[in-house]
Amino acid sequence: MSQSVNDNLSAENNMPMGMQDDDEISLLDLLQTIVDNLRLLVLGPLVVGLTALGISFLIPPTYTAKTQFLPPQQQQSAAASMLASLGSLGGLAGAVGGIKNPADQFIAYMRSVTLQDSLIERFKLIERYEAKTKTDARLALTGSVRAVSGKDGLISVEVDDKDPQFAADLANAHVEELGKLLGKLATTEAQQRRLFFEKQLTLAKDKLIQSEIALRATGVSGSVLKSNPASAVAAVAGLQAAVTAQEVKLGAMRGYLAETAPDFKQAMNELANLRAQLGKQEKDTPSTSGKATTEGDYITKYREFKYHETLFELFSKQFELAKVDEAREGAVIQILDAAQPPERKSKPNKALIAIISTLATGFALLLFVFIRQALRNSSQNSESANKLASIQASWRRALGKA
Repeated sequence: MSQSVNDNLSAENNMPMGMQDDDEISLLDLLQTIVDNLRLLVLGPLVVGLTALGISFLIPPTYTAKTQFLPPQQQQSAAASMLASLGSLGGLAGAVGGIKNPADQFIAYMRSVTLQDSLIERFKLIERYEAKTKTDARLALTGSVRAVSGKDGLISVEVDDKDPQFAADLANAHVEELGKLLGKLATTEAQQRRLFFEKQLTLAKDKLIQSEIALRATGVSGSVLKSNPASAVAAVAGLQAAVTAQEVKLGAMRGYLAETAPDFKQAMNELANLRAQLGKQEKDTPSTSGKATTEGDYITKYREFKYHETLFELFSKQFELAKVDEAREGAVIQILDAAQPPERKSKPNKALIAIISTLATGFALLLFVFIRQALRNSSQNSESANKLASIQASWRRALGKA
């Protein structure tokens, strides 16, 4: 046993010194390289850091102004619930439902070309940003403005500029221009319903005027209104108007519901029932055969008149409800914090610039001295020297200098 231990110790003593202490020699070599270049590694980063600090004083300061506001809230209106009581128009409110995240929509509005062009013209940003085109001015504006929405539902707009007063004015102008843009667009549920019923009401009014003119042109006296045929025709006209309104509802529902949805199937059943009632009522309507031709023509015109009159009344009621809901929503945008001229600059951070420059330079110089020492060591070894010569020759050939 003792003989084996002695043999091992003898073998270790006979190993080359470089193989025994390879790791220790490598660490010592690195430390020796650092000590030999200590002045460069200390003074170099300090000079660069002080130079960067001095240059940072020449950079014009940038100020950041911030405003916060509460975007319009999607809320359940009174008319939306009242629509359910009208079988013929109950689903129209769903056709103009709100979006999942309204805050993202309003941020997109502030980034729109329309709003940005308004700000460019209002503040003459082409001249201020020294841009050649409006496209360049939009890019510069986008780079200096940040709009984000928080979990609290508030939207923040931050603007960077060299002039603190201008930064505050531009931040507040974003909210003002957004309010103007929302005034032109139907964004809330009540606004969309108001716009929809306004168009339907205009069409119904035109048709009602035309049918009234045609009714008067028949020349039949008003006493005919008291006849049983006229009363039956009025009921038929009302059912026809209900069928038309239900068809309008189904057309709107196809935009946001599948045909297999329960609400869509229910609306289809309501339409089928209305059509069945209309068919039965038309069969029960007294025939105009045997009566004067003028009276039969009058009944036809009267039916058209009552039909368009019923439609006009339905759309008129919903239009008025939508206007009331739109007015009830009040202020579209509620400003929580208006932007004020910032008292302190946000950029540049001189200390951070100096620290980063110093650390980056120190790392680069440390890498440089290690590579330089490695090349020196390689040049002392014939095999490494031949490899370096081969690499240099290949490099010259790649550059076309061979």
